[in-house]
Amino acid sequence: MPGGRLTQQERQQIALGLADSLPYAEIARRLDRPTSTITREVMRNGGPTAYRADLAHRATERRAHRRKPASSRGPEAVPQPHGRNAEAVAEYEETLTTVLMASGLPKMTARVLTCLFTTDAGSLTASQLAQRLQVSPASISKAIAFLESQSLVRRERDERRRDRYVVDDELFYQATIASARSNDQLVETARQGVAILGPHTPAATRMENIARFLDFISESITRAAEQAREVLHTKPETTSNDPAQPRPDHG
Repeated sequence: MPGGRLTQQERQQIALGLADSLPYAEIARRLDRPTSTITREVMRNGGPTAYRADLAHRATERRAHRRKPASSRGPEAVPQPHGRNAEAVAEYEETLTTVLMASGLPKMTARVLTCLFTTDAGSLTASQLAQRLQVSPASISKAIAFLESQSLVRRERDERRRDRYVVDDELFYQATIASARSNDQLVETARQGVAILGPHTPAATRMENIARFLDFISESITRAAEQAREVLHTKPETTSNDPAQPRPDHG
């Protein structure tokens, strides 16, 4: 599988694939590239509807030129715990940010969430986030406000009375439940329309079907979240090849 930066010819192939409505995975297969590379390339250059190969190529060259003077301060210079490869971590963080953006999050919000997800402690202060992402505290504050409104992070005070922003296992459950319940008002409003539009009319039938559909989806998501909740608290199992794991006594 080839590595390195995408060539202009590869970007033209990406543009053709998008024009043909091919999924990212298929474009990646044809170019013998990771799907994450294609996803990141498209999302950082306008998205699937606005991607232009020539513009993307020039933008990449400009970004590379701007990074050269600061190369000595790049990710490879940042110490990483647990023997992690700093360059690989930086690449992964960019990929995760791109995927979060594709799901609908604004760029800065996605960057903040990625930073919290990939931090072993699962929590950082606003100043730590600003320092890691090299952005202003105001940018962090705006992103955190959005994440809190979506139940994706929570705030707590540490021993120095600083606000820390936390992602933990339970927040994913809470965010899923909040998302399921966000349809409740639309369901209620749709059913109000049934009476106003007149029972048994085509418009009323349409509104009732919408309400029933959303109601079913919300109930199914809530039920599945309840059943899978314990998965979020599961610790990784030690593999059988781990020498530290005690072996069963067959003696």
